[in-house]
Amino acid sequence: MAKVAAKVPPAVVAAGGLVGGYGVARWTRKRQLGGAVLAVAGAAAAQQWRQRAGGKAAGALTAAYVAAFAGSHPLAKKMGAWPSVFTVAGAVALASWAVADRRHPSA
Repeated sequence: MAKVAAKVPPAVVAAGGLVGGYGVARWTRKRQLGGAVLAVAGAAAAQQWRQRAGGKAAGALTAAYVAAFAGSHPLAKKMGAWPSVFTVAGAVALASWAVADRRHPSA
């Protein structure tokens, strides 16, 4: 199973965590469950970022992941919940690709 998970690029894991975390929280009406999805995906992405790009890059990308989660809330007031979540997920995925994924596409 670990090899299968390692083949999923961290950009996809991180974006999936943001979108999936919100979706789970919204559809189950249990914010803690959505938070768990967000945390597990964030931890998995951080581990992959560390392996691919080193500790400093992993720290910066993890901070971007947390900032995206926090920033999606005020952004949602301006553009709606789902557009906000997709926007921040796309931004984190792009940052991940630029810093870690494009250099090691199949690591």
